[in-house]
Amino acid sequence: MVKKDDEKIDIGKRNFLKFLLAAGTVVAVGGALEPVFKYALSYEQEGLTSFPKIKVANINDLQVNSPITFNYPLENEPNYLVKLGQPAQGGIGPNSDIVAFSAICEHMGCIYHFETSLSPYGGPNVPGGHCPCHGSLYDYLEKAKVVGGPAPCPVPMVQLVLDSSTGDIYAVGMNPPTI
Repeated sequence: MVKKDDEKIDIGKRNFLKFLLAAGTVVAVGGALEPVFKYALSYEQEGLTSFPKIKVANINDLQVNSPITFNYPLENEPNYLVKLGQPAQGGIGPNSDIVAFSAICEHMGCIYHFETSLSPYGGPNVPGGHCPCHGSLYDYLEKAKVVGGPAPCPVPMVQLVLDSSTGDIYAVGMNPPTI
């Protein structure tokens, strides 16, 4: 009889240890996944409203095909603001020719250069970006569409707002794909 009582105690201890192991696993996994869920939920709630609004330039300061470099949305993320002199998709201003794009190449994160024509690099005769690292080409007239090289997608476009009363141009957000 004594042996059966000992077996019952061992089964109870074993089940208790299994319960502790399962509870510990749930706590550990839940703790590891908490930042992921927090980020995912906050992104859906905040969306583009979390971007700051900063003054980039005044429309009177812009010259055709002379880009202005500015950092947005973070202090170490360069972008190009440029007046193209011809209408562009997503462009602002009286001629819809003012656009801004991230200066970080989508292929490997190099800083690419603004060019008045991509044709010397094997692209179309349009203004855009040329990455010297691996040759990606971005057409600024068509929302920085990839027209050459290994980049998998266009660079993010900076959302701009023009205050028509002052001529000030503000960055207010980023279009996907965000970096």
